[in-house]
Amino acid sequence: MNTTLHPCRLFNVILLSTCLISGCATEDTKLETDHWEGFNRSMLAFNDDVDNLILKPTATAYLWSTPEFIDTGITNFFNNLDDIGVAINDVLQCKWLQGGQDFGRFLLNTSVGVAGFVDVGTLLDLQRHDEDFDQTLAVWGVPAGNYLVLPFVGSSSTRGVFGLLGDTILHPLSYTFLLGGGIVSVASISSSAVDVTDRRAGLLSTEKIINEAAAVDRYDFLKNTYWQRRNYLIHDGQVPDSDIDDAISDSIITPPTKSTK
Repeated sequence: MNTTLHPCRLFNVILLSTCLISGCATEDTKLETDHWEGFNRSMLAFNDDVDNLILKPTATAYLWSTPEFIDTGITNFFNNLDDIGVAINDVLQCKWLQGGQDFGRFLLNTSVGVAGFVDVGTLLDLQRHDEDFDQTLAVWGVPAGNYLVLPFVGSSSTRGVFGLLGDTILHPLSYTFLLGGGIVSVASISSSAVDVTDRRAGLLSTEKIINEAAAVDRYDFLKNTYWQRRNYLIHDGQVPDSDIDDAISDSIITPPTKSTK
C-alpha cells in the first residue's frame, strides 16, 4: 500500500488541518517514537489493574457460562457490525473492489445469516478484511506520531486517537446510544459491554503465550507488537523490506528499556 501518494487527494486537505491541530509533524515520523514512556507505563499498569480486577474475571465467567455456539454467534454478530466500518474505510482508501466485497458480505450475513449471528460469508469463502480509520489516515499520509497508551483501550498513537474517533463515528452502536433514548440506549450500552467481554474472552487462550513472550519487558513487547501489526495492516501485508529489517533489529539488538516504576 502506497502511503506517499494516493488517488484520494481531496482528503489530504482535510487531514492537513487535522495534523496541524494535533501537532503532528509534516514529515514521516519514525514508528518507534516514544516521548511519553513514563505516562504510557503508568497507563499500562492502570489498564492491567482494570483487566485483572474486572475484565478478565468477567470474560472467564462469560466463557464458563456461555455455550460455544452462542459465544460464536455473539462474536459473529459484532464482527458483522464492524464490517460496516470496514466497507466504508475501503471506499475512503479507494479500494473499490474490496469495499464492494465487504459491503456484500455485510448484506449477506445480515439477511441470510440472521442479523449476522451466522457467518455465511466465511462459509462461502468470502474473505473478511481488516480496515479501520487509523489505516485510512495512514493512506492519506498522516504520520503515526508518538506511541500512546490509552485508558481502557491500550496501545495506540497520536494518529490512532483520531482513528479511534473515526471508528466510533462509523459504528452503528454509537448512533443507537445517542439517538435511541431510554430502553434503546440501555440496550446499546449492554450490547457494548457484551462486545467488550466477548473480545476479552477471545484473548484468554493466547494470554499465556503473550505473557511468556513479554517476560523481559512487557511494555516494550506490547509497543513493538503494536507497531509491527499496524505496519502490516497499513501495507496490506506487503511490508517494505526496510521495515522488516528494522523490526528484526529492534527485537534482537535493542536492549529492553528499564521500567521507570
